[in-house]
Amino acid sequence: MVTEKKRWFALALLCLTGFMIILDASIVLVAVPSIERELIFSSGGVQWVPSGYALMFGGLLLLGGRISDLLGRRRVLMTGLVLFGACSLLCGFAWSGDALVLARGLQGAAAAVLAPSALSIVMTTFPSGADRNKALGIWGATSGVGGTAGSLIGGPVTDGLGWQWIFFINVPVCVLVLVLAPVLLMDSRGPGRRGFDVAGAASVTAALIVLVYAVIEAPESSVGRTVALIVLSALLFGLFVLVEKRSAAPLVPLRIFRSRSLVGGNLITVAWGLAAFGLNYIYTQYAQLALGVSAIRYGLMSAVLAAAAVVASMVGQHLVTRVGPRVVGFVSLVIAGVGTTLMCRVTVDSGYFELAFWGLTIFGAGLGAGTVAGAIAALSDVAGEDSGVASGLQSASFQIGGAVGVAVLSAVATAATTGTTPIALTHGYRIAFLAVWSFIVLGLAGCGLLVSRKQSTQGQLEPVTS
Repeated sequence: MVTEKKRWFALALLCLTGFMIILDASIVLVAVPSIERELIFSSGGVQWVPSGYALMFGGLLLLGGRISDLLGRRRVLMTGLVLFGACSLLCGFAWSGDALVLARGLQGAAAAVLAPSALSIVMTTFPSGADRNKALGIWGATSGVGGTAGSLIGGPVTDGLGWQWIFFINVPVCVLVLVLAPVLLMDSRGPGRRGFDVAGAASVTAALIVLVYAVIEAPESSVGRTVALIVLSALLFGLFVLVEKRSAAPLVPLRIFRSRSLVGGNLITVAWGLAAFGLNYIYTQYAQLALGVSAIRYGLMSAVLAAAAVVASMVGQHLVTRVGPRVVGFVSLVIAGVGTTLMCRVTVDSGYFELAFWGLTIFGAGLGAGTVAGAIAALSDVAGEDSGVASGLQSASFQIGGAVGVAVLSAVATAATTGTTPIALTHGYRIAFLAVWSFIVLGLAGCGLLVSRKQSTQGQLEPVTS
């Protein structure tokens, strides 16, 4: 029997775990220039430091949830903590660029096991009703803060202790949660006996890795080689669909894609992952390489984005209930487009209030409200038995979008840069900021698939069932 007080202590422990996982995806963006200076990477190879984590995290997230359901959620969470902490140590002690990329990939795989286990325990600790809704709200807010706090925390850590410590700080957190987990957390398993869809997880992750590799290498590769890699990625995606059709326990039951709301919501989520991670990566490069600011100053410059996103997410939740996710999603994407258009005007002499205060604040406002709209749309039209896979798919969409967004905008900036001077670099970054509009257009297409709030209340949406 779990007491009321123990439930909330358990939630605090699980939220700390979720914060650490999401923070690790964003904090590394601040340290990328420092990492590139100290370790040897091939052309474009440093992009795999953030992208490798996001790809493995997003690609294996659904499989991680299945493992958690079958083997026991607390047991899998504790195993994930050991793996995540060990991989964090490997990252911090990495002796070369290749070693760091490999360790980051393993760390992402550990996060894919850890994150769904933690969320599943939250769901089983709190019974359906007001308490569960409150717990999930706290979990979501904590994860949101983790996603935007990377710049603020990463700057002082990188400049003060060294980039290695953005990984080392995970270790005491893992140890703390590992010690308290047997005391505070219940163990449970999912209903039924289901298999592990390893073939599905392997094929979709391989497809994503090949796609990102093709984009990263495109500026230095021949057109024929790039096209061949993209075709290979498409074939692997096709293999994934074939596996899912024939699997007795698919990672993603294909029937759920009959829902326009789910498809539209996930397109919006992918678009925000592409735009948020991609823009943050380019802005980090611009601030530290073209402007020459320190990691600490960069963190302060980007703080307005995090603040605007947090405030707008709270406003967005209220607006979605009044006007529906389609309107909020559309307006938020247009607002973000205005912000990124302002950032296309950056120069080597741009000041803080000229760029960060306006461009980043406006983009952050769109990001905060838009991610809420995408999440609600993706999960609102799904039957109860598919809620877990729909939630995992929505989380994976954001992480995968982030990995691809970093690769695409980096490739655009590289292709548009014709020198190594600050002016030449800034020209490439301006073109990359402009390319964010292609992601926004994808999100607007997702909005087009959503029905209006009036249509929804008239019963034109039916839950997705088998």
